[in-house]
Amino acid sequence: PSGAMGAVWLGECRAAFAAMIAEKKKAEAVEEAAKVTAGGTQPDELIDFVQLKSRRGMSQVEIEDAVASDLQRATGMLESRAERPRLERVLQLTGMSDPVYAEAYISVHQYDVLLDVTVVNRSEETMQNLVLELATVGDLKLAERPQNHTLAPMDSVQIKANIKVTSTETGVIFGNIVYDAGLERKVVVLADVHLDVIDWISPATTADVSFRAMWAEFEWENKVAVNTALTDVREYLRLICASTNMRCLTPESQLEGEAGFLAANLYARSVFGEDALVNLSVEKDKGGKLNGFVRIRSKTQGIALSLGDKITLRQSGHRAAGGK
Repeated sequence: PSGAMGAVWLGECRAAFAAMIAEKKKAEAVEEAAKVTAGGTQPDELIDFVQLKSRRGMSQVEIEDAVASDLQRATGMLESRAERPRLERVLQLTGMSDPVYAEAYISVHQYDVLLDVTVVNRSEETMQNLVLELATVGDLKLAERPQNHTLAPMDSVQIKANIKVTSTETGVIFGNIVYDAGLERKVVVLADVHLDVIDWISPATTADVSFRAMWAEFEWENKVAVNTALTDVREYLRLICASTNMRCLTPESQLEGEAGFLAANLYARSVFGEDALVNLSVEKDKGGKLNGFVRIRSKTQGIALSLGDKITLRQSGHRAAGGK
């Protein structure tokens, strides 16, 4: 080739390939430095003897998870890493006019979901044999049935319920409060508790070859159309990364410039070892509106549908904000 074609194929392609190799080497150096830092141990670091812990009703994975959660809770790391404020995890379960007022604080510890339910007797009669009955939909399992309580008028009680999670899917917890008032058995239906799939997904990294292999292998795909009031393609990418808790695998150097379009790959892994892949293709039309699609692929249907619903919800929120 000669002229302009020769400059493109021999010059600019070589420069682009050299920049890609340099960026990969820089990323590998950062990862190696992080591994060396993480691999170091302190002289006073605790040694956990997992074999000495009680194994009654617990699998090996659950025992190791309990050890990690106990250490994080003891050192205060569990509270410092909480991204959401505490009040955002409080859910009202009954209405203000019900004789029983109940609200739940939801905390997630990898394989466990802990419901801390506050129950208040707002009536003028004593409630006997009050019990919280729960049922689950999805890969959720109630560890034990809460015990019965007796509530005097305007009295309150804290009821804890532990639920085991076995896969990364959006589960639903529903139930009711049953109690005896005199000779009558009464039931108060509770609002449904929807668990967020983001609680079990964390950003991760993988090689481009592995990403392409998983993309061809995974059979479940959810295709979400871009519908937002945002006008910047990189700002939309940041919105998707934040709403799905995923990491962008496309190097930052490839996202620079004002080309009016953007294509990026996102990746995350769940605490159960499940992979989630996202391909974002978006462009800006002449009117400044963003068009395109967000394609989600996973080995299980639950992750693909849950992430798609999450993206659609965040898009609609930004669209409503932009409309105002």
